Amino acid sequence: MKYRHSRLEAYFLSMEQSITLSGLNVSVWSQENANTIKQPVIIFSHGFHGWATQSRFLMKAFASAGYIVFAPNHRDAVFNNGQVGLFGKAQTPFRHPAAWSENTFRDRAGDIRHLIDALQVNETFKARLDWSRLGLAGHSLGGYTVLGLAGAWSSWKFNGIKAVLALSPYSHPFIVHKTLESLSAPVMYQGGTWDFGLTSSLHKPSGGYDLSPKPKYLVEFSHASHFAWANLGIVAHNAISYYSLAFMDHYAKGELDEKRLTKVLPGVALYRYSSEFGNSADAAGQK
Repeated sequence: MKYRHSRLEAYFLSMEQSITLSGLNVSVWSQENANTIKQPVIIFSHGFHGWATQSRFLMKAFASAGYIVFAPNHRDAVFNNGQVGLFGKAQTPFRHPAAWSENTFRDRAGDIRHLIDALQVNETFKARLDWSRLGLAGHSLGGYTVLGLAGAWSSWKFNGIKAVLALSPYSHPFIVHKTLESLSAPVMYQGGTWDFGLTSSLHKPSGGYDLSPKPKYLVEFSHASHFAWANLGIVAHNAISYYSLAFMDHYAKGELDEKRLTKVLPGVALYRYSSEFGNSADAAGQK
């Protein structure tokens, strides 16, 4: 009988390493396996003044589920050769989303494109990566980045993305410019009741969720602030991992499991979806 690791054991077998590719400092998470086994790929984009390992708990959860995860350190990171100090300002103020354009933080889109190009020819990784199962995830400005790559900025659009996970994303420029309707991949938005300013832009009428094409999902966690998706957060980590994996497993990995994506967990303040599973009424879990 072939021994199979439990999910918890697999979690602790997941590995983290730091590499340099295409001039980028990149953190990588994956389980040990034979190089002949192709793995689904997730690229993670960190927040403004964040860094590649800021959401390690979620990256490890993905790795434990069989994904190989790559997180580049963007130029605006505060660690690992980031070029913007802790008090550095955004290229265009966040409070003026109408002034944002396809040129705003275009370097972030370039980082991900260059990383993918480098991985496709890298001798260590190229045999392990299944690009037909590619998901993007991003937190805050990273959410802006991955939404842009999925088509919210037309000149950024990257073909082949199977799923986009936008974690407390800065989506205001796309809402103002009404470009979310051009998303070309399924999207899951995540937010929190204490994530003031960002989550409200997702669930309000004509907000990020309403403007996005289906399949789309929106989950809002009770008492979760903007940093719930970072290592320092102490609220909703298990639920964040649950919904993130359910979404990526279905759309990126191709594992069909309706129950996981329609379940409302305790501690969820709001859950909405419009997909092949139907149109949900707004639902909330048990407190």
